[in-house]
Amino acid sequence: MTSHVQLPPTTFPQVSTARRYVVLAVCCSSVLLASLDNTIINVALPSIARDLQASLSTLQWTVDAYLLVLAGLLMFSGSLADRFGRKRVFATGLTIFTVGSAMCGLSTSEEWLVAFRVVQAVGGSMLIPVALAIVTKVFTDPTDRARAIGWWAATSGVGIAGGPLIGGFLVDSAGWKSIFWLNVPIGVVAVIATMVLVPESKAAQPRRFDPVGQVLVVAFLTALIFGIIEGGRYGWTSPLVIGGLALAAATLVAIIVYESHRTEPLLRLELFSNFAFASSFAISVLGFFAFAGMLFANTLYLQTVRDLSPSAAGLLTLPLAAATIIAAPLSGRLLAGHGPRTPLLIAGAALTVGAAALLPTGAGTPVYWLILPYAVFGVGYGMLNAPINDAAVSELPDDQVGVAAGIVSTAKQVGSALGVAIIGSVLVTQSGGSLAEGWHSAGVLAWSMIACAGVLIVAITLGMADTPVADHGPVPERSAARQRM
Repeated sequence: MTSHVQLPPTTFPQVSTARRYVVLAVCCSSVLLASLDNTIINVALPSIARDLQASLSTLQWTVDAYLLVLAGLLMFSGSLADRFGRKRVFATGLTIFTVGSAMCGLSTSEEWLVAFRVVQAVGGSMLIPVALAIVTKVFTDPTDRARAIGWWAATSGVGIAGGPLIGGFLVDSAGWKSIFWLNVPIGVVAVIATMVLVPESKAAQPRRFDPVGQVLVVAFLTALIFGIIEGGRYGWTSPLVIGGLALAAATLVAIIVYESHRTEPLLRLELFSNFAFASSFAISVLGFFAFAGMLFANTLYLQTVRDLSPSAAGLLTLPLAAATIIAAPLSGRLLAGHGPRTPLLIAGAALTVGAAALLPTGAGTPVYWLILPYAVFGVGYGMLNAPINDAAVSELPDDQVGVAAGIVSTAKQVGSALGVAIIGSVLVTQSGGSLAEGWHSAGVLAWSMIACAGVLIVAITLGMADTPVADHGPVPERSAARQRM
């Protein structure tokens, strides 16, 4: 007779109510830093270009180096935390992110800035997934946990939406390096607080590492983004560009072949046979492509074509940020009452209309004409997250929910990286080297591509089922997974 030994779950010390909320504040502050760095860099790009004599392709890499590494390491960092301890990995991530921020602030060349953005992103990849795991462990009461996760998600949204506004005033008042130095004192305090206050926890049965799969994913993303960005600089027939895109295709095939034969793969490819999950993945890529591409193009339009100061450009994005913050909770209510289709249709339509309204913009476009398109676009972005997260996990068994959440989170970062790469390359090739002079043709194509992403979101959504969240059942693991994405 064979005996079966059941591994006990890892113990987690009880903490006081006051300490729980201090831990929540630490986790929220770290997520704020990581999410801010997704978007705050955009408003500083023209200042970086002038100071470091950087090309437009280098500006693309300044943004995409961070997004690429974040996308490539999110799931790996979550596995590290489950195996070696969430507190340990979280503190390590904070330390690396803080050191990387200081190094960015000391950069004296475009090459070093891009390299140190990679360091930042390595640390950032350990913050977002691990912070949520810590919050869900500290708050054991379901009601308190839901409230805490809500604050965590809201903090991330505020950081992403408010990045251009905060960055604009920092760049004008203290220079572009200040957007990196801002992270240092907050990071130092957060590291100390983590070491003193955050309890340690591990997974009872952590997933196996998949180093080959991890290397293949990073190689695929890097080769793909390299080919797209450098295609704008060297031309699409350049052997370097063709080689990069060919490598991306080869590594994609290798990922499919290798991961389909692993027992515990980094990417569970069978998830893509589920229409709801596959649709959520595609909409994540498209929606975040539109948002990141819009921020990148809009920054260059406001500061290069219209010659506005960083603070004025940041202030003009306030309607976008405000609309995003207002629309996000409304999206949750629509999701609860009507299912994911309604908010996703609104999101796709708003992204399309907002981008299309920017088609005729030029150097002499009145400022008031920009306010409404920005606000409409913000509504579209604010409506995206909740239904994407819900649809991705709503039809999956509980043992696949965590992996699905990680893949969709990665899809959002991939979409953002593609947005900067593709829209940036369009601006380079269509402007003839001078955005100020060639904006009309470049801007029309850029806004058209972003609007098309919204149209595709609508088309995909029309094929999705519309089941209210309440019909999915009260599964705690599913609720936490929705929030972590």
